[in-house]
Amino acid sequence: MKNRQALYFEAPNQVSIHEEQMPAPAEDQAFVRTHLSAISAGTEMLFYRGQFPKDLAVDENIAFLQEQNAEYPLKYGYAAVGVIEKVGENIPEILLGRRVFSFQAHQSHFLAKESELFLIPDDISNEEAVFMPNMETALNLVMDARPLIGERVIVFGQGIIGLLTTALLSQFPLKNLVVVDPYPFRRKTALSLGADEAFAPGAVEDGNFDLALELSGVPEALNQAIDKVGFGGRVIVGSWYGQKPVTLDLGGRFHRNRIQLISSQVSTIAPNLSGRWDKSRRFELVWEMLRQVRPGKLISLRIPLGEAEQAYLMLDTNPQDLLQVVFEYP
Repeated sequence: MKNRQALYFEAPNQVSIHEEQMPAPAEDQAFVRTHLSAISAGTEMLFYRGQFPKDLAVDENIAFLQEQNAEYPLKYGYAAVGVIEKVGENIPEILLGRRVFSFQAHQSHFLAKESELFLIPDDISNEEAVFMPNMETALNLVMDARPLIGERVIVFGQGIIGLLTTALLSQFPLKNLVVVDPYPFRRKTALSLGADEAFAPGAVEDGNFDLALELSGVPEALNQAIDKVGFGGRVIVGSWYGQKPVTLDLGGRFHRNRIQLISSQVSTIAPNLSGRWDKSRRFELVWEMLRQVRPGKLISLRIPLGEAEQAYLMLDTNPQDLLQVVFEYP
């Protein structure tokens, strides 16, 4: 079998590419050659900067990450698109040559069970399919937020998750959809995806929104979100802050205005929906939303896996110039 190239976070601000020997696929596994994998900037920069919590599993819902401890060296990533090149004896040979998405690390090849592979519809490109987990997260945020007709909504943070969430919210008959982000490039992109107004932090004067979503990853933005909703307003917290300290001002408007703080996390489905929704149903909707939004246009940098160090350095030092970064594989 071929050796594969795999990315590892070695220490804060340090990544490297390891060469690993690939075993033959087991009887219930497929061998996949990766074409593209997407960096999840919000989560992966926590690992890159050493800001991830050490007392949590890396991920409790992605098979290969369940066995990983939150410590260096760490193999990570969860958005890979590739082609099935070999199959074990219990995998249908008709799958050979099919394009698939899988929650896998940044690596040139991988083995996966059939249940871990999602066949990519013919009308969706690799560049669209690699956004599958981000679109699933955006869908989950909107489902948890439950926007109502005529509501005034504000979204803090217009990274990829924020932009996709904005694109989905723009399909609702809202009164107004406002976004907040420090970078002009992201604000301009949000407007092209359906936002009504886009502001830099601190520039929003109004403070009577019905619904706020905090997706920036910046703890201080949560206080701003609380400050901008009116009586009985809802604040959806989609950011994962890692080890960043979060200090909330709960002594003022929050208490008297009965403001709700709601945690949203894509690994599970909210209890009020789980009687009717499961992940299979949500994944079907993800493909449909990928068709509608066509997020491949949000890819701003394609770079070979061997140049991963440059990619993370750029995300760390020049995030204002980048939206989605993807690794390409020969």
